[in-house]
Amino acid sequence: MSASDVVSQVPQQLFIAGSWRDATGGGTFGVEDPATGDEIARVADATVEDGAAALDAAVAAQKEWAATPPRDRGEILRRAFEAVTSRTDELAAIMTLEMGKPLKESKAEIAYGAEFLRWFSEEAVRIAGRYSVAPNGATRLLTLKQPVGPVLAITPWNFPLAMGTRKIAPAIAAGCTMVVKPAGLTPLTMLWLAQVLQEAGLPDGVLNVVTTKSTGKVMGPLIADPRLRKLTFTGSTEVGRSLVEQSAQGLLRVSMELGGNAPFLVFDDADVDAAVDGAMLAKMRNIGEACTAANRFIVHESVAEEFSRKLAERMQALTSGPGLDDGVDVGPLVEKAQRDKVAELVDDAVAKGATVLCGAEVPEGPGWFYPPTVLTDVPDDAQVRTEEIFGPVAPIFTFREEAEGIAMANDTEYGLVAYAFTRDHARVVRVYEGLETGMVGINQGIVSNPAAPFGGVKASGFGREGGTEGIEEYLETKYVGLAI
Repeated sequence: MSASDVVSQVPQQLFIAGSWRDATGGGTFGVEDPATGDEIARVADATVEDGAAALDAAVAAQKEWAATPPRDRGEILRRAFEAVTSRTDELAAIMTLEMGKPLKESKAEIAYGAEFLRWFSEEAVRIAGRYSVAPNGATRLLTLKQPVGPVLAITPWNFPLAMGTRKIAPAIAAGCTMVVKPAGLTPLTMLWLAQVLQEAGLPDGVLNVVTTKSTGKVMGPLIADPRLRKLTFTGSTEVGRSLVEQSAQGLLRVSMELGGNAPFLVFDDADVDAAVDGAMLAKMRNIGEACTAANRFIVHESVAEEFSRKLAERMQALTSGPGLDDGVDVGPLVEKAQRDKVAELVDDAVAKGATVLCGAEVPEGPGWFYPPTVLTDVPDDAQVRTEEIFGPVAPIFTFREEAEGIAMANDTEYGLVAYAFTRDHARVVRVYEGLETGMVGINQGIVSNPAAPFGGVKASGFGREGGTEGIEEYLETKYVGLAI
């Protein structure tokens, strides 16, 4: 199937109040295939007026949607889950074209992202309150959960389905309406999902999707609008800080899933082969373009040579190419600026003394490719120690003592996720208690799970998505004192 055939299945207008419409003034912007640099679609470029119309629609639908029976809300999510999973091949091709990841990576994201629809379809009917007797016996204390109200969700480009369903599904389950602004680099997946949810029976105005290249200009008035009650964002810490500042005026409920600098600890007693398997998952999932990607490999000096050699062998054996091609393990990075940033970080480390075990050379030809790269002898002043790489690069540092390794892992402003490999059960407890992160993977390279709370601490943000905690972000607690 050609790129034009794939893209023709996706609406390319704004989705507001249940209708597909052009942007005011008819403006559009291009979406490119990062494997070639070619434009594959043009989607509506929303104006301030379009953003206001989307919020108007969400506000108008809020009261009726909040009163919709939880079972009905859950059934819509369940139908959407079934539709997404049954159309995996279709969506995978769309996602690969606009984001670059290989088809098998796109299919893995679809399986993960769809699970949020199923998980929260089940959580919708489990929203509960509490009843108790006041200590003096004269009053009954009741608490109930009610939807926060209209939500603005701003999603990133790297997981265009899962980062959407992780916000949309709990909002729907809780009874909140929403405006979603997907990333300009990968808007097609979200537009496709909106169509699926509409077909699943989601009422008009509950979900509104606004695509725009002028995010600040169009979203700013929505954040300042007193009718908006929650802001949820996944993206960089820099942008997150700005959004939190903007949200303060309206005292919005805010959840932020921001940057990461994930440490990957390998202790001297670790199963090195298992650690390399975990490293490949933690580093190369989504071509390394993930906030959960292992960013710093902190390896005990006694196993560092073996680990580095085996990791380099595995990385070098990966096949790069356009994501739609058969047998491809590593697709292009999402855009030239991202590829240039990764190359700059590697060049900086090498210039300061790092040793290249594999990769580190930008290939010729079309597309924004960068080879899987392993660096050893990385100096402490290299930028890759402190900056999020967001690419297929594994810098390796060494340590001697357990406390030193944990301290190195915590030596960052970020605190999203950490990984650790050890066979010492007592050490496992010391490590996961000592790491300053919101999530920890022990002897595994993937922690993301719709049934678990996803989120970080420090500059990695606040709030949780997924698990039983995820729906709480979209609910307010009301207390009733009942005299008897």
